[in-house]
Amino acid sequence: MKNDNFLRALLREPADRTPIWIMRQAGRYLPEYNATRKRAGSFLALAKSPELACEVTLQPLERFDLDAAILFSDILTIPDAMGLGLSFAEGEGPRFARTVRTEEEVRRLPLASLEELRYVFDAVSLIRKSLAGRVPLIGFSGSPFTLACYMVEGGGSDDFRLVKSMLYARPDLLHAILEKNAQSVVAYLNAQVAAGAQAVMLFDTWGGALSDAAYREFSLAYARQVFAGLARTAEGRTVPRIFFTKGGGLWLEAMADCGADALGLDWTIDIGEARRRVGDRVALQGNMDPAVLFSPPESIEREARRILGSFGGGPGHVFNLGHGVSQFTPPDHVHALVEAVHRHSPGAARA
Repeated sequence: MKNDNFLRALLREPADRTPIWIMRQAGRYLPEYNATRKRAGSFLALAKSPELACEVTLQPLERFDLDAAILFSDILTIPDAMGLGLSFAEGEGPRFARTVRTEEEVRRLPLASLEELRYVFDAVSLIRKSLAGRVPLIGFSGSPFTLACYMVEGGGSDDFRLVKSMLYARPDLLHAILEKNAQSVVAYLNAQVAAGAQAVMLFDTWGGALSDAAYREFSLAYARQVFAGLARTAEGRTVPRIFFTKGGGLWLEAMADCGADALGLDWTIDIGEARRRVGDRVALQGNMDPAVLFSPPESIEREARRILGSFGGGPGHVFNLGHGVSQFTPPDHVHALVEAVHRHSPGAARA
């Protein structure tokens, strides 16, 4: 591999520089992405075409000196492959034709069909081949709890009223959904690794909406189950795992023991403080506020230097945003960030 700094950083090994990639780096802020999406006809058509998914995955790497590529897909592929009927209405976000709320609906819920997800694995293989060792490829999935939020609510939610009602009134039903989700996520991520993904990330987007006790029981426990079931090596090397709970700063110590090699951080916690709390148990990924990218390049550079300085020297830092890049972000500002991180990177302490 020409550039394996990302994989080294995740495993807290010496690297030439602090690697950077950006959540949602293939997205609507790039005009070339919008052109490809228009050609595809819809977001789902784009995601379900291995050739087009490969095309947009590679687009940001042609613009920016990034240290990793991430599969272009969606976190809701698993419930779609469970037969819930995923769709995206323009400007409204994801919706499911069928929800999972009653005992009968939970009982009938199948595990995700890997055959229905073949387009994802084909995309991974094609992207990996197209990268030709340039940078590593990240595969990913939504976490069991985050997937359950959409499956119960039927789409996005402001208050998660339905899934939280189930959590407190019928925890047995939610546990049954989460168990099927966890088994499906394990099979899904292992298939991505078999197809060529060199690291995997579990996105727990909505875990931070839970109480302390509920997070530990309904989110973290199932993330731990997922990591316990994942293949540890492929192609003769370790496959690192990243766990990201948006709003998860309260649980860093517990998250560090869940089986992940690295924790993603949002922007609400100082990365230096996070490092002090987790010690040398895991690497850290993050954690610039995406809104910084609306500011002038000199402000972006100043904030990048602050985060790099807060983490300090030594191995174990992957620079990223604290969540996905906004569709309104000027691409030139992303370029400024990538260049600033590489320019001011302290590198990793070498043995």
